[in-house]
Amino acid sequence: MKVSIIGMGHVGAATAHALMMGGDVEELVLVSRRREKAHADALDLTHAAALLARTIHIEAGDLEATSGSDLVVLAHSAPLDKPNRKLLAGANGKMFRETIPEIADQSPYSVLLVLSNPVDALVHLILELTDRPWRKVIGAGTLIDSLRFRSLISQRLGIHPHDVRAYVLGEHGETQFPAISIAEAGGMRVANRAGDLHELFEQARRSPWEVFAGKGYTDFAIAHAAAMVTSSMAHNDLHTLPVSTRIDGFLGVTGVCLSLPCVIGRKGVTQQLGPDLSADEEAAFRASAESVRETIGQLG
Repeated sequence: MKVSIIGMGHVGAATAHALMMGGDVEELVLVSRRREKAHADALDLTHAAALLARTIHIEAGDLEATSGSDLVVLAHSAPLDKPNRKLLAGANGKMFRETIPEIADQSPYSVLLVLSNPVDALVHLILELTDRPWRKVIGAGTLIDSLRFRSLISQRLGIHPHDVRAYVLGEHGETQFPAISIAEAGGMRVANRAGDLHELFEQARRSPWEVFAGKGYTDFAIAHAAAMVTSSMAHNDLHTLPVSTRIDGFLGVTGVCLSLPCVIGRKGVTQQLGPDLSADEEAAFRASAESVRETIGQLG
């Protein structure tokens, strides 16, 4: 499997390391506006890969080097002093308009995985800029938010996080919401055993800001979330992951990108699932759609 990563900031570099360690990639191409950074990361990772039991080819290059990729991970972003996804809309919208057409042309059959923010609006923009099928343009969306939520639930219940089926859905942003009505573990409703799930959700929502306050960025968790998507593609595992894709009709929402549980296989999204939500959760999903529409209007 050939994977290219566009953008070698903290997130791009951490993703490269996670993919190298994951064992699902045979060829990894690193692309950055700072060519010396991409070259240094490729060299450093190549040295580390000598300790692995398998072979992986890692190189730095320009967009032409990404040609023929199976997966292109979009991690490039404009610098921002204060972490605010919507403030990024103008700058990253402009950047994506300049870079996405060539990226898409180099690998016309690839899946595009968006890590940059505001992720839902940028997935929408890519679909506007290219003729890529919606199944092949995936935003990391609320996958990382769901993993944070599951981690806290698992700690409270004493159950492995993999066995907790709990989703944060909607926008990867202020209007995201926990789908508490369908959260379960071992066939039991988590809401009956884990106490106040809304409190756990708010704790999960605060956690990335705690990370940001301590080191100025977040990188490990989103990198391994990207590796999870990559692995499901590489092995056609058909894992169900809450990622951002175009919504066309669920709960009356259409023409906007939000996170729902999606089945991920070799060619991208094989199924977009429509969970049975409570009335309050349905309203929250529609509110997320309106929030993302507003962000789309702010794209550069």
